[in-house]
Amino acid sequence: MTAKKKILVVDDEPQVCEAIAMMLSFHGYEVVIAGGGNAALTLFAQDKFDIVTTDYMMPEMNGMELALAIKAKAPDQPVIMITAHADLLNASAVPLTGVDEVLSKPFRFGDLQAAIQKAMAR
Repeated sequence: MTAKKKILVVDDEPQVCEAIAMMLSFHGYEVVIAGGGNAALTLFAQDKFDIVTTDYMMPEMNGMELALAIKAKAPDQPVIMITAHADLLNASAVPLTGVDEVLSKPFRFGDLQAAIQKAMAR
């Protein structure tokens, strides 16, 4: 039997965290939730995760800053950005450093599953 993949879900909106966590748990993932970047970094320092998903727009630290902080500690850590601003981010000249996949809100579970598999394959 394979071990459950552990995913850190980071979003400042508790309902979004709960919805993503419910979807992932239902499909066999172990899920840990953080309500922001600083909480996520604390959890990341204490545990190992197969994937980190993060929202982009968060008050204390945006998802890009979180992704960079995580990659500084663990360069091979897969990070997925889940954002309502995916079109803007992809269209901007700013490279999404530290982010392996970008997923646009709203999304279907199949989209998230595909992003997880692509990020873990890298």
